[in-house]
Amino acid sequence: MLDMHRLRIFSSVVASGSVAAAAANLGYTPSAVSQHLTALQRETGLTLLERAGRGLRPTAAGLAVAAQAEEILARLSEAEAVLSDLRTGRNGRLSMAYFASVGAAWMPAVARRLTTDMPGVRLELQLRDDVAPDPEDRPDIQLVVGRKGVITPGSGFDAHHLVDDPYVAVLPDHHPVAGRPEIELAELGGEQWVDNDFAHGLCRLNLLDTCAAAGFTPTFQIEAHDYATAIAFVSAGIGITVLPALSAQQLPANVRRIPVVRPAPVRSIYAVVRRSMAGTEPIQLVLDTLFALQLVPGTRAAATA
Repeated sequence: MLDMHRLRIFSSVVASGSVAAAAANLGYTPSAVSQHLTALQRETGLTLLERAGRGLRPTAAGLAVAAQAEEILARLSEAEAVLSDLRTGRNGRLSMAYFASVGAAWMPAVARRLTTDMPGVRLELQLRDDVAPDPEDRPDIQLVVGRKGVITPGSGFDAHHLVDDPYVAVLPDHHPVAGRPEIELAELGGEQWVDNDFAHGLCRLNLLDTCAAAGFTPTFQIEAHDYATAIAFVSAGIGITVLPALSAQQLPANVRRIPVVRPAPVRSIYAVVRRSMAGTEPIQLVLDTLFALQLVPGTRAAATA
């Protein structure tokens, strides 16, 4: 097998026309260059150079080898550049999963920043509320909901706390308490509720646990599939719903949102990152963008496993 290092030295000698000039360009001694040339000729079984006055010139075989070496070294340089980009994450793909209520709020900004600053990276987005049980099936970064201060990212993953998202009551604007700055959760115990989490996920369980702490279990008149549908039912005057503030950013004109207090349900949002990808530029860019988007200050403390 040809030695790439010797091919590079041979190419330099051919380009410069002498051993001394090649040695000066490469930072070697002339004797070291001569030794590598001798070894290359022995490897190939060919006479690659011949004397021409005080210098050297390639033989016909040397010209053929030099042409091949130029192509090989160019491809090698390209491969090294690709590997360098892959190590820093400047090329390839980045897989990311998110849940519905942060989709419209965060994902467009993340995609715009990534495609603008790192156009060589293909962003693969997936909408999912659960975390795949097999770590191999998980994306490079996933936005997940957890209880405040409690997150188990799993072996090989780090969890970065993004924000604590408090819940709000969403009420028709003609409701007796619609104009108040806040409402205690227990005051909503007698209302007709619209459920907003058909999957009965962590957000719903979090709310039910807080309601239990306030001394009641909500009566759900309608079970909706998502936050937007639940808000539409509230707008129609059918009942009230309680959901995370991030999910109630844009409301119909006849609907009001009021912070819920004493007790105040809160969900925590985390970015769970595959540890092997943590140091790459795309991951850092996505995390920086997510932190910059937060309306409520979060921390960058990471929970590791």
